[in-house]
Amino acid sequence: MLLRLAATFFALIGLPAAAQCVGESYLDQLSAQDRAELAAAAAEMPYAEGLLWTATKDDRRVTVVGTMHIYDPRLEDIRARIQDTVQSADLIMLEATPEDKKALEQLLITDPGILFINEGPTLRDLVDDETWGLIADAANARSIPPFMAAKMQPWYLSIMLSVPPCAMQGMMAGDLGLDLMIMEDAEDAGVPMQSLEDVTTLFDIFNSDPIEDQIDMLRINLLSPDAQKQMFVAMLDRYFAGDVGTLWEMSRFAIMTTPGVDPAEAEDLFAQTEAALLIDRNRNWMPVIRDATQMHDEIVVAVGAAHLIGDDGILQFLDDEGWTLQQMQ
Repeated sequence: MLLRLAATFFALIGLPAAAQCVGESYLDQLSAQDRAELAAAAAEMPYAEGLLWTATKDDRRVTVVGTMHIYDPRLEDIRARIQDTVQSADLIMLEATPEDKKALEQLLITDPGILFINEGPTLRDLVDDETWGLIADAANARSIPPFMAAKMQPWYLSIMLSVPPCAMQGMMAGDLGLDLMIMEDAEDAGVPMQSLEDVTTLFDIFNSDPIEDQIDMLRINLLSPDAQKQMFVAMLDRYFAGDVGTLWEMSRFAIMTTPGVDPAEAEDLFAQTEAALLIDRNRNWMPVIRDATQMHDEIVVAVGAAHLIGDDGILQFLDDEGWTLQQMQ
């Protein structure tokens, strides 16, 4: 399941340069009826369209940016549109600041168990031969040695394998997503930055799942490279169209129609993951944003685009608190 959420959430929370992932879109493989149902679901979703928004109240303004953490050259246009706003802001609020990233790098040195199995049986010992063969093939296709894959926490390997082979080169090169571009521009202008949550939040969420559940999700994630590529192509197309609602509903649909997965179980897993990765974090972020608006007049909040949409999205929460929202043209 995390493949689809990683292909949306992690690209909309850290992965690869996907400029080389071109070709057929996952959406193009769907029937006209299925596409119409996705569009209808997105149409009912608050703030389903748009990547750049302003929220105003009295003399205060919050600019909300829906980021994508992977690189694509089309991000340069979005960066140019908001660069002046970023560099004139009083504060930039992000999922993780440059200081957080440095702290995380140090934490991974002192506590590698966050990402790797450092005691007990490895993943190779925990799955059957057929499943391991699929894992090893998928890892090799991404230049990940199978012996290393065997030592990764299953949730972490799920995320790594959600990156299609066509995108791995950019990931290894460290190309910048929009959030990192915003950090660069803020640093150049000396604008302070603040994180919305503790740097270990996501690791705590993923590691809280029993390893058996993580392995079950890893099995679901073992799609073919062609299928992963189609998902990435669709994700990029919908993101740059500002159609985040359809993108998210596409992820839900893909989970529900995964061969061999019970639809009811898939729906439950999707809801649990959506709550943990999006809704709960959005709710936790709002007091942090609210406090910042009491201290600063001009704030930029830059978070993965999936955090903006829906009844439990950042934009709806601001609306509920009396902010006037307008999409930036």
